[in-house]
Amino acid sequence: MRILQVIPVFSPPKLFGGSQRVVYLVSKQLSKRGHEVVVYTSDMSSLNERVSKYVESIDGFTIMHFKNVSPSWLSKVGLLITPGMEKCLKTEIKNFDVIHVHEARSFQHVVVWQLARKRGAPYVVQAHGNLSPHFGGFSRRIYDELFGKKVIRSASKVIAVSKVEALDYARFGVNEGKVEFIPNPIDINEFSNHSTRGTFRKKYNIDPDSKVILFMGRIHSIKGIDVLLHAFAKMVKDSKVNATLVVAGPDDGFLEECIGIVKTYNINNVIFPGQLDDMKRIDAYVDADVVVLPSRYETFPMVVLEAYACGKPVIASNVGGLRDLVIDKETGILVEPGNVNELSRALLVSLSEDNIAKWGLRAREFVKQFSVEKVVDKLEQIYVNVLR
Repeated sequence: MRILQVIPVFSPPKLFGGSQRVVYLVSKQLSKRGHEVVVYTSDMSSLNERVSKYVESIDGFTIMHFKNVSPSWLSKVGLLITPGMEKCLKTEIKNFDVIHVHEARSFQHVVVWQLARKRGAPYVVQAHGNLSPHFGGFSRRIYDELFGKKVIRSASKVIAVSKVEALDYARFGVNEGKVEFIPNPIDINEFSNHSTRGTFRKKYNIDPDSKVILFMGRIHSIKGIDVLLHAFAKMVKDSKVNATLVVAGPDDGFLEECIGIVKTYNINNVIFPGQLDDMKRIDAYVDADVVVLPSRYETFPMVVLEAYACGKPVIASNVGGLRDLVIDKETGILVEPGNVNELSRALLVSLSEDNIAKWGLRAREFVKQFSVEKVVDKLEQIYVNVLR
């Protein structure tokens, strides 16, 4: 098959967010299986940076970047306009067997919807959690009413990663028969061939005897990092445990507030290393004792799978898709979102040597069902079905 993947922002090897990582892993695996894969995306590599190469090949598939001409206020909420993509797709759409649209709100998606409708071309939508009411805002609500609902309802199939996301599609008027459940994939081999323990600790001067608690993700208010900082400070004060908190990820408007909380408690064992590239990210998982995701909302965070692949238990909020990923007292602990005392207790319980070993072993077994090979098996079948 000749497959087109469409995503607003995509710039390997600098992959920002779960949806970009999914597109990369899926495209790489599909290419290995003999499919011709092309990715259409904007020329944005982040909110403020643009790519230097507009056409590139990586791991067997081709990426075509098109200039974003959206004003900054639209770009900030992901509503990118790429006229070059529309011009290109008008002539190329007939050459693709299926189009796979990622995320939920972009004018690139409108172009796919309009051209696919005219040409009778099948397309699949995978929202990656972006339909949640937690990701609203005035401009996005206007987009949904003008275009978003039409784009999603007209898709041949939509892909949900959880029951929660299936409900989001239902709110947009999608027929239940169009919904297919496919989890996000992980390349387990990428995490099994990791470096030796101690690399990350040495780089950031972390005491070899310290227990390392790791948060990995965007530094945004929805991630609950403020709750984690309060809980960590309480745990250290109450138990005197030797522990270090690492908050790794790019600032998404919340870093200054997080630093303010650290200063208020006058704790010096919190590290903000910024966004980590692939190898450093794996080093961080390897050197962590437990991974924490105290989010106020999540659909299907890749962080949980990555932690499991490295044999690390996860403490997570009992919300959204996290309920399906974290098995309480087996692969980690589920806590009520926003509850500082409960999270503080969970941190302390998870740091016992017995729990780290036992839950980490169970996590390694649990994650095998999400291997990229198994996920792409299901995705290929969806592509075949929409072509019938």
